Amino acid sequence: MSELTKEEIERAEAEVKEHKDEFEADTEAEFDGTFEVTAEELTIIRAELASEFPEDYNYLSDAYILSVASKPYSKDPSIRRPLEYSQSKLNDVMLWREQTGATELEDDLRLANGPESAPEAIENAARLAKAKAMNVSLNYGSTYWHGFTKDGHPILWVRTNRKPWYPDTDAEVNALILLADAGIRCMPDGVTDFVVIADSASPPPPNPAFMIKLLKALVKGYPDRLSVLISAPISSIVQFVMNLLLPLMPGRLASKVILKGANDAKEILLTVIDEAQIPTFLGGEANHDEFYPDEGYCPNRGQGNLKFDYFGMCERLEAGKEEWVKQQATAAQDS
Repeated sequence: MSELTKEEIERAEAEVKEHKDEFEADTEAEFDGTFEVTAEELTIIRAELASEFPEDYNYLSDAYILSVASKPYSKDPSIRRPLEYSQSKLNDVMLWREQTGATELEDDLRLANGPESAPEAIENAARLAKAKAMNVSLNYGSTYWHGFTKDGHPILWVRTNRKPWYPDTDAEVNALILLADAGIRCMPDGVTDFVVIADSASPPPPNPAFMIKLLKALVKGYPDRLSVLISAPISSIVQFVMNLLLPLMPGRLASKVILKGANDAKEILLTVIDEAQIPTFLGGEANHDEFYPDEGYCPNRGQGNLKFDYFGMCERLEAGKEEWVKQQATAAQDS
């Protein structure tokens, strides 16, 4: 599908407009530069997080806390964000994780990957149904981590031609939250954000409910986590979607979205990855289908309904991180 009908355009515009006010309070401009955060201030922030969220506070690395706290203040970019502001921003992230059940999603995946006759599955029928729906979304193989950029950012690949036309929006968002957390856990020390590279040539029709929920998750659960999103080759559908969403995005987020046509795709990709990493579906030689084939070629990964190689993906990403770190150490010794 390459064009939207008039009815699809009007419906999408109306649904997005309906939610516009929910994002106005999150508007925050992009400003260059960082400011010092003392060890004492880091300790204060870390102590509050440990007090409020004792089971999950280690999810936020010191590097990420420092990254958030060191940014210029949106109301006065000549100064650093006030410590109270950064504490509130980080507490909001942790509260969002708690309220959305983000901390339990990998346990849910394991539940749906086991036998339905297991006592835990029988006793938690609603949770099992939610977990199985999330696994179905993973099984499309439309989104996965694979490799690192030249600067050590894990790469989240999005293949829009594999996205469902009529998605289960909650399951799709849960799958993306699960994946986001897996990538964050595999970041090298000092790296706090990730890169998204999307093959946008053949997307399904826009689903406003999914777009809004995804944007809310990114804004509320993953502030300052996106390094850059490269979408190429850009289609008219993706261009339409981005024209709807960009006005809702905080300035810091909107400035990180790069849309490129087919002729410019390779040039922009080479700014973040080596040529050998460009996948076949973007005109390169790297065969991602070796690890992430279409669902029809995937066996079940357990006794449940998971076909996507989630655990293999995590192992490969961890190995890729170790290799990147080793390369940096070798380069430092040689210089």
